[in-house]
Amino acid sequence: MALALGGAAGLALTAAAPAASAPAASAGGGPADARTVTYQARLRPLNHQTGSGRLTLRLRESTATITEQYSGLAATLDGRPYPHLQHIHGGARGMCPPASADRNRDGVVSTAEGTPYYGRIQATLSVKGDITPQGGTDLRNAPKGPSVRYQRTITLSPAAVASLHKGIAVVVVHGDDPRTLGRKARNEKSELVPSLPLAVTSPALCGVLRAIPAGGAVTGTGSTAGTGRSTGAWLLGAGAGLAGAGALARVLFVRRRNRAAFRPA
Repeated sequence: MALALGGAAGLALTAAAPAASAPAASAGGGPADARTVTYQARLRPLNHQTGSGRLTLRLRESTATITEQYSGLAATLDGRPYPHLQHIHGGARGMCPPASADRNRDGVVSTAEGTPYYGRIQATLSVKGDITPQGGTDLRNAPKGPSVRYQRTITLSPAAVASLHKGIAVVVVHGDDPRTLGRKARNEKSELVPSLPLAVTSPALCGVLRAIPAGGAVTGTGSTAGTGRSTGAWLLGAGAGLAGAGALARVLFVRRRNRAAFRPA
């Protein structure tokens, strides 16, 4: 089976996405991406796979430093390490597809069926070489094997940067284990690259890239989680309350003293 599938095959995977709008300007008049912003995606399994992982992307202007690790995916394909194509998708709903996206009822959400949810490829996360959508199906440059520790610094397109700023950028790792699929899906060919099995180009892991605070990921549960009120803000509020209570006590003291001074003998 041929492993190099760039060019026309790559174009088939990413048929021209609409142009994304430029990042909004900040309040100070400069571009919103003039500082480093950190995004994270928790990678969850799709299509009956069992893997998991996490990807962190640090963006400064259009330069993205990416670190990723995942495990639990299919290990081999035709006796060789399984090439797991992976991309940043965007320009759509910013979601990982639900099982109901399987329109032809073969038990697999294919890349095409998932596109309305996560959008078209805006960057290829290859280990070397082409990072454009056109390189999206080049198996030679894909991470290989059941687990990976990936790190690379790349320059993103304006469309990819815009998707990150809008919160609709999605990481998709492809390559299902055919043994986990039903008989119908196991025998199907990829609708994108007919020389490949459907499993090779179907999503295995997916996660939405979300911006995280400078100090780290947001934590906390229960009714107080996500209120955005810091400890410092609470202390300031408490201090203001105590100051107010002290002022009220002084007013009451003065009033009592004045009443005592003018009380008839």
